[in-house]
Order: sequence, then structure tokens, then C-alpha cells
Amino acid sequence: MRPGKRGYLIGIGGVSMSPLAEVLHGEGLIISGSDMQRSDKVSHLENIGIRVNIGHNAENINAGYDFIVRTAAVRDDNPEIKAARELGIPVFERTQAWGALMKRYKNALCIAGTHGKTTTTSMCTHILMAAEKDPTVMIGGTLPLLHAGHRVGAGDTIVMESCEYYDSFLAFCPTIAVILDIDADHLDYFADLEAVKTSFLKFARLVPPDGVVVANYDDANTMDALKTLDRRVVTFGLSPEADVQAVNIVSRGAQTDFDVIHKGKLFTHLHLQVPGLHNVKNALAAAAAAITLGVSPTAVTYGLAGFHGANRRFEFKGKYNGADIYDDYAHHPGELRALLDAVEPLGYKRVIVIFQPHTYSRTNALFRDFVTQLQRPDLTILAEIYAARETNTLGISSASLAKEIPGSIFRPTFDEIETILRASVQPGDLVLTVGAGDVYQIGEHLTALGK
Repeated sequence: MRPGKRGYLIGIGGVSMSPLAEVLHGEGLIISGSDMQRSDKVSHLENIGIRVNIGHNAENINAGYDFIVRTAAVRDDNPEIKAARELGIPVFERTQAWGALMKRYKNALCIAGTHGKTTTTSMCTHILMAAEKDPTVMIGGTLPLLHAGHRVGAGDTIVMESCEYYDSFLAFCPTIAVILDIDADHLDYFADLEAVKTSFLKFARLVPPDGVVVANYDDANTMDALKTLDRRVVTFGLSPEADVQAVNIVSRGAQTDFDVIHKGKLFTHLHLQVPGLHNVKNALAAAAAAITLGVSPTAVTYGLAGFHGANRRFEFKGKYNGADIYDDYAHHPGELRALLDAVEPLGYKRVIVIFQPHTYSRTNALFRDFVTQLQRPDLTILAEIYAARETNTLGISSASLAKEIPGSIFRPTFDEIETILRASVQPGDLVLTVGAGDVYQIGEHLTALGK
């Protein structure tokens, strides 16, 4: 992956592949690729001089390519993969390519954790932009500041949201690894919580001896996972024992003010425009990462003051019949708990949650925890499980959850759910569409009615 080398990216229009293509192109490599359909991302790549083939065909691959990069959705039976293997061209996964790219940056800031990755990566981006570090960024969601989920910068810092699923973050090369929390998730891949903790420990050990691991002191699983780590660790949390601590926390509706203490001394004062104690901790993680990078307190303050949330993270969608409509990506019981903790003090007459579980395996493995959290809203409406990558071999449905949640309603189609909402939503209500699937469409449709 050096200037002048020729690379071909299969699935080049993807959310993580298109910025990878742009970065490699900017580094002086000759990049082309393919995607199954045209999109705005494909058009953008073509506009900056990257050739994109529509459709995957063996004829697109020739011996002139030095390497192939594929997205996770591209399997070994793909005709372009087959052609590359027949020609002896090395094939790499997307995460391997990003990992190789990180080696070119003085600072590789990788944000990991079961919950809060997108928000904290977005907060770090705001801080580094305020500090004029001109970072390269890869986020798992859209950030309004960037009008995208990525940014190609010319500075010496790259910021990457880093996911543990399938151990994908183990292909990265962090100089600063942030671990927000560790919880039992992705149990279709990991055997149990201990396997998840082992994966995060391996991730932390990727940091070089002169690097830093930023860890959540308040999270018992994180601290247990790192107890044998032989790297410098900077902790954050609400505990007085944390290296970076929040004190004097004052919440006013959706806004939160607090002081950031670093090793017993005031570092800065923060004014957050997003609610919830979980976002205080996310901001502390971002501040701790900024401290390790030598960013000024002023840049941290101004960077976070301008942060109003990432796409699908307590995102305001509009109003319907006097009610506020918000959307959130929460798809794990821990994320539901944090979301409901954040909204309950906001003073709404009722909290109505439309929840779409994500994957059969997660719903089954964490069933009782979902039931516990989904009893909390004034009204819970359940959409059918979003299958994502799975088939239903477990025989589970959202109807199974509804049977255990008093007063809840299950409806298998969005049209049926919208009918209930149009008849019941009142002024002063908070309506939350929640889940990692396409449940956000319900809120968008309601607000588009303009009532």
C-alpha cells in the first residue's frame, strides 16, 4: 500500500470502503473498484478520479493489480475474488487495510466498547477539529459536522470507531486504544462474556509500549479484562480514583454541565448538549483521549459544546400532534437502560417507545434483560425482530417479548404501529423509535405528515 501501487476494492461504495478508497487515492495509490449499484458515494469516488465498475465480474480483474480489498459482505465465491485468487493477487479484508493505513499516522486513536462507540468517536472528532488537528476519521454513523461518517484529513491523527464483532478490531494498529465498557453482546460469535473480555484485552495489547489505553474505571468488566495489561492505562469515570473524573454535574433538561478533573486538578468545564449520565462518561472518555494527545482544554470545551449528537443517537426527528419524535440506535439492554435513564428526567407526560429488536440471537440471549428495560416506558410497542444477517432458527418473535411485558403491544408491520400512534399520541408525549434496524422510518413518516 505505497504510492503508485494499484489496488481494487470490491464493494467500494460501502460506508467504510468508500472512505478507504478516498484515503488510498489521496495517498497516491491507483485505486479502482466495483459495487453492485450506483450511489452518491460511487458518484463521489468517480468525481475524484476513481474508476468504479457496476457489478462484480471476473473480467474486471487483471494481473496488473497489486492487491484486492473486500468488504465483509463479499464471500469467497464472488467472481472477482475467484479471479484474483487464480491470478495470485493478495486479497485483504477491509479492517486489514485500515489497520495498515493506521501505521502511517503518528496518532491512531481507536474507540472501542460494547456501547457508546459512535458517540465517543464523534465527540473526539469535534475536539480534534476544534484543535485544528485536521484528522482523518471513520465513524459508524453520520456526524452532522462532517455531513458524512468519514473525513479525509492531512494531519497526523486518524480516529477510528473500532468494533469487536468477529474480532475485527484486532486488525487495527492503535497508538491510543479507548475502551468505553465491556458487556455480553454478539453472542452469536463470542461464547460468553469472558470471551468478549479476552478479545478486548487482545485489542488493548495492540497498543505499542509507548502508547496509551484509555479505560472506564467505573466499568468492572473493563477493569477486570485489563488487570494483566502491561501498558500505560489512563482511566476515566465518576469515581474519585479515576485519572479523569467528572464533578459538579448539573443537568438542565437535555443539557449537562460539569467540571473535568485530571489527576486532582481542574482541566476544563464542559457544557454538553446531549442528555444522560452515559454521555457524561462518553465525554470523559473523549477528554481523556484528548489529554493523552496533548490537546488544549479550550479545544475540548469548544469541541464538545458544539456536539449535538450523531445520527440515530437520540436524534430529534420532528413533531407529531404536539409530541416530540426522537430516534435512537439502542439495540442492547444496556443501551436501552442508558437511554431511558437519560429521558426520564426530561419532564415529558408520557414516554412511548417503539422498539425493534435486532437479530434473533441477541433477543434470545438477552431476553430477560430486554423485558426488564422495556417495562419502564409508559407505553411499549414492539415491532418484529430485524433479522439482519440471521435466519430464525430459534423460533423467537417480538410477540414473545410482548407476552412478558405488561401493557405492551406487538404489531408485525410498521403500518399497524403507525395506526396506533396516530390514534394515541398526545401533546407532551415523547415518542422514541429505537433499534438498529429500519424502525426510524416510523418516526420519519409521522413527522412528514406535518400534523
